[in-house]
Formats: sequence, structure tokens, C-alpha cells
Amino acid sequence: MRFGYTTWSMQGVPAEVSIPTLAAIGFDSIEITVVPGWRDELDALTGERRRAIRRLVDQHGLVLPAIAGHRSLVATDPAEHAENWRRLTGAIDLAVDWASEDGPPVLDTTTGGRAGEWIALRDRLVDRLARLADYAAARGVTVAIEPHVSSPLNSIENVLWLLKTIDRPNLRLAFDISHFNVQGIPIEESVTALAPHTVYTHIKDERGVVPDYAFLIPGEGDFDYARYLRAMDGAGYRGDIHVEISLMVQRREGFDPIAAARQSYEVVSAAFVAAGVPRDRRQPHAGG
Repeated sequence: MRFGYTTWSMQGVPAEVSIPTLAAIGFDSIEITVVPGWRDELDALTGERRRAIRRLVDQHGLVLPAIAGHRSLVATDPAEHAENWRRLTGAIDLAVDWASEDGPPVLDTTTGGRAGEWIALRDRLVDRLARLADYAAARGVTVAIEPHVSSPLNSIENVLWLLKTIDRPNLRLAFDISHFNVQGIPIEESVTALAPHTVYTHIKDERGVVPDYAFLIPGEGDFDYARYLRAMDGAGYRGDIHVEISLMVQRREGFDPIAAARQSYEVVSAAFVAAGVPRDRRQPHAGG
């Protein structure tokens, strides 16, 4: 496995800073976030800047396994859906621009909607997510859909139903186990069910169970990282494990995104050692 960090955790930090910073801390890989409100949002990425960011990733010895392009797939307003669709397909096109010889990064996105709306929204989600997967397949890109405790896609049963119903080989999971932990689901249960369908992951720390829970920086909560890593390794997962700092944390007064990255590295890298799970620290192939 590779150990990395997502720039979802660094909303105000541009890639020109986050890439060398995360490499210097010791991470193996990076997910770049391109949603509105982040410094690297899609429409700010000119052709020149896209090429420069790709070069920076390679120069600093990182791997780019994923792009975070979260947009709702279930919006009812036609104009809102059209804009979301533009950004989702644009992120897929960006993945092609940022491909290395190992292939393009996956598109990591959530469903939109709210918990409790599964029955009302699932048919619309199936239709739109299938079309998005088809667009991505034509470009050689994998879509990684991310279950979320606050979204309609928040149970193992619904996740497996969705993947089976859409049945596209390039539709996989971005598995953030925290969204199952805070529902009281044991690590081994969610990993056994979902790791075989997973192409990318997020982890964070957390405390409590829905509705009284909080997402935290690694080292602040109760999550057993070594147990998680052993479970993922035992399930055969060999991809990236990326720390994500929740907006719950980023909204704290005085939040320091670089300090959070350093703390995350110290806590989780020690867990790799404690778990006896090796990290893949190979140099990536150079991209275009």
C-alpha cells in the first residue's frame, strides 16, 4: 500500500505548495481536490498550470492516484445538474491530462443528497452514475463513488446494490471507513464487504456514533489504524490509504493544515509499522 494525503484537507493551499510540502513530510502519494472553493478548483487550472502541476508531482516523487471532484449526481434543478455534470466530466478530462504511464487518476466523487433519501433518489442516481461511468470509460478513467454517512449511500447494503445494478467495470469505490465506523459498524465487517470493490480510500479519526459523533485529526480520536491496516491488507487491498481532514476540523479557529498533515503522517506511519504492513514507496513512472 501507499500512504498519502488528500488536498481536501488543505482548502486554501495551492498545489504548488501542497505537493512539495507533502513530499517533504514523507507521504507517498497525493489526491488533488478540484471542487469550487478550493485553491485548485477546476476552472482555475489552465493548460499551463495543469502541465506544471503534473511535473511537480513527478519531480517530488509522488503518485497521483485520485482527483477529488465531488459534485451532486441527484440535483433536481436542470441548471444545477448541468453545472455539476460539466464539472464531473471536466474532472474526468483532467484525469486524462494528468495520466502517468500507470494510467490516469480515478475520479473520486460523492452522490449528493441526504441520508434517508435512498428510495427517493436511487433511480436517478443509477441513471446518472451509469452515464458518468460510460463517459469515463470512453476516456480510460475509473469513477470511484464514495459512500458518506450523511448521504443516501450510507449503508453496505445500498453500496453493494448500487454497484451490482450499474454493473460497470470502471465503477469502483472510494472507501472512507470513517463513515461506517461512526455508524457502529466494526472495521472487519465493512472491510470484508467493501475492500474487494475499492480502488481508493480515505481515513480520518473519529469519536462517537451517529447522531453524536465527530470527525477528528489522526491521533485525536478512537480509530485503531493498525487494526484497519491489517484488515485491508488481509482483504488483499494494495492501493492508496489517504488521510482526509474533515471540514468539521478545518472550520476550527486557528486550524493549521500543514500541522494537521504532519500529525497525520506521524500517527498513521507509526501504525503501518505497528501493523506490520509494508508501504509501496516505489518511484512512479514519469507522466506527460
